[in-house]
Amino acid sequence: MRSTKVASRYAKALLEIAVEQNKIDSILDDMNFLLEANNEARDFENLISSPIVKADKKIQIFEKVFEQFEDVSMSFVKLITKNRREAHLPAIAQSFSDQVKELKGIVPMTITSASPLDSSTREKIVAKVQDSVKGQLEIEEKIDESLIGGFVVRMGDMQIDASVSNQFNNLKQRLAR
Repeated sequence: MRSTKVASRYAKALLEIAVEQNKIDSILDDMNFLLEANNEARDFENLISSPIVKADKKIQIFEKVFEQFEDVSMSFVKLITKNRREAHLPAIAQSFSDQVKELKGIVPMTITSASPLDSSTREKIVAKVQDSVKGQLEIEEKIDESLIGGFVVRMGDMQIDASVSNQFNNLKQRLAR
């Protein structure tokens, strides 16, 4: 939990600067690139979490890897590294992305189904959810065959579970009483 608070605070500070300098989208691109580098390169993750590699050396590496970054983004990464918080960079980048979505009124929604949804079903689900949400939905679809049938919708803390496996579990619990 502490890591999340640290990431959120740093991301909020970066967002304030991005808004002030009107560079939200370009800094968001930088943070997404940082996340991508972390997710795709195990060496990057090892570098940022290594207590052996000194901050100055990490900054030199970051300057090469992130040479296309906005000056604000690069200065931010350097500051985080000098403060020995570089292990939090991926969480900060993710938090920044989430905060930008919130600022722009974008609501992430995940629809998980047992098989790919046809467009009619998808549209009905989205229409129902859109009625109860202020903002624009950003929809991600996932397939999970263990659901057997139906779907699960997740938005932040809210979950609607209309899957067959959930119905079976509920029935099983009622019969076991």
